[in-house]
Amino acid sequence: MTPAEIGLLVDYNYWARDRILDAVTPLDAETLTRDLGNSFRSIRDTLVHLYSAEWIWYTRWQGESPTAPIPMDRFPDVGALTSAWRELERDFRAFVAQQGEAGLAKAHAYRLMNGTPGTSVMWQMIQHVVNHGSYHRGQITTMLRQVGAQPPKATDLIAFYRERQ
Repeated sequence: MTPAEIGLLVDYNYWARDRILDAVTPLDAETLTRDLGNSFRSIRDTLVHLYSAEWIWYTRWQGESPTAPIPMDRFPDVGALTSAWRELERDFRAFVAQQGEAGLAKAHAYRLMNGTPGTSVMWQMIQHVVNHGSYHRGQITTMLRQVGAQPPKATDLIAFYRERQ
């Protein structure tokens, strides 16, 4: 993938994230943390998982391999998570922007959280982060409906492209 294509996917990822954050911001603490029996028990936990996954990949690219995800209770509310996520977004975008064609095509070694070595091409890892986010944003949309809350505005990639025209 080209730097422009990867940059567009990163733009999409944060555009869709912001739509989810807008939808969950009105929720009270009980609704945000209610166990809904999903992959991650609550809306908050699913959001923290998304943030944690981005943080893990970014940290790997910086030469460290985390051995555990970020604890779910680290972020007691959407405001705290949003603040941290915006900082990570800034660093994530800066890192991706400096990759260029050669950096995106380069394989990068890291360790999985269990210590198993892994190697992946940079553009594939970035694409994975975006795809992973799409999967869990869909779960959050369903969870919002389960609690009777308003779902987010469309987060489909085509909606992003249409809006950018």
